[in-house]
Amino acid sequence: MTAARRLAGLPMYEEAEFRPAVQHWWTGLAGHFRTQGVSGVPDRLTWPEDRYEQWRASGLLFGQTCGYPLVNCLASELKLVATPHYGAPGCDGPRYAAHVVVREADPAGSVAALRGARLALNGEDSYSGFHVWRRLLPAGEDARSFFGAVMAMGSHRASIRAVAAGRADACAVDCVTHALLSDLAPEALHGSRILATSPTAPGLPYVTGAATSGDDLRRLREGLFAALADPALGPAREALRLAGASVLDPGEYRRAFQAVR
Repeated sequence: MTAARRLAGLPMYEEAEFRPAVQHWWTGLAGHFRTQGVSGVPDRLTWPEDRYEQWRASGLLFGQTCGYPLVNCLASELKLVATPHYGAPGCDGPRYAAHVVVREADPAGSVAALRGARLALNGEDSYSGFHVWRRLLPAGEDARSFFGAVMAMGSHRASIRAVAAGRADACAVDCVTHALLSDLAPEALHGSRILATSPTAPGLPYVTGAATSGDDLRRLREGLFAALADPALGPAREALRLAGASVLDPGEYRRAFQAVR
């Protein structure tokens, strides 16, 4: 892999209101990666139209993905760098949860009350938006057997919008996305409320392409932990609720996300 072909993308929290803080964080990360001796580090992030195309790019230096596609679609194409910690309700160190969101005026008092309702989801490759329902519903049931209708909306934000507008009755949303919307785009949550929160699972990991050398993987980890300790990057970390990182064993992801297939 040549330095000229390297690219970086952090597409999991890509709402327009989030991007300035994400780019600020990347600028700091990139500087620490260069200090560690990583070559070809891009100055700016690439915001992909097709996340899978970026995740599968041979020149991917640094990215972030969801645990479900990592295990079930991308295991041979990506290496784990580390799992960030987020200071958001529902997170526990490197683990995160999904919030079940309903309309603010919905009388439902539990997930059980949603049987037959209309579900909005971001996409069927999403753990927090779709596969998490296997851990929220009665044993043996999934979203398609429990809900009366299932509608793909394309993003967590769009799912919340559909619920608040009455086009859907419920959605499950990554707790970090929900917290960042609360901080940076609170109007996106108007008319909705959290009904329940799922059990936790390994969070959305930072990754690199399979072609990245072992030496560069080590340098990426060292640069990441240096950036997490850099006082100058405190505002970017605070804006994104970043609170640390852990290097998890890939087996933790396999155990968590193969189980929901």
